[in-house]
Amino acid sequence: MVGFGAKNFNLAIYIANRPPLDDYLNLSTIQALLPEEAHNIGQATSNHWRKIFNVSAKFLFKLYQEEKRFDAKFTWQDYRDTFLFQAESREALLFSPPSFEQPDTIHIVAGKTYAKQLKLAHLTWLDEHFAVSTQEPLILCPYLDYRQLSNARITQLVSLVQAIRNRNNKAS
Repeated sequence: MVGFGAKNFNLAIYIANRPPLDDYLNLSTIQALLPEEAHNIGQATSNHWRKIFNVSAKFLFKLYQEEKRFDAKFTWQDYRDTFLFQAESREALLFSPPSFEQPDTIHIVAGKTYAKQLKLAHLTWLDEHFAVSTQEPLILCPYLDYRQLSNARITQLVSLVQAIRNRNNKAS
């Protein structure tokens, strides 16, 4: 597994590309981001990476906010700056293909184009933006961009993750 985040993640987001910086192009493991590292990557690369981190933070904050993990003053920006893909988080942003070996992990593939490259099988399309696997805890969602994964679609993605978690909890 290659990417950013906690080594013991229970939620993995997969994207096809990685930041075009020397420190990350040859990355061969999961590396926890340091505080401010997401900001620094965004500053050093492009608006594209700033959007990826912001949309990821909005999604994860909303997911965990539903679980009531934060006080009322904590914002998605706070989440991005203090937890996003860091060692103590529960998630990872991965540049390698999905591996379904970790038990109790939910997998999210961002982008239809990447999903086609991965040749994911057993997908049921829920609408034009989201698909779920009939065999794995896997969701295909729009790419991590404001226009593609809008706030309304983030809410839908949170609901899909919660549905998989509820199904997994009932099965155990």
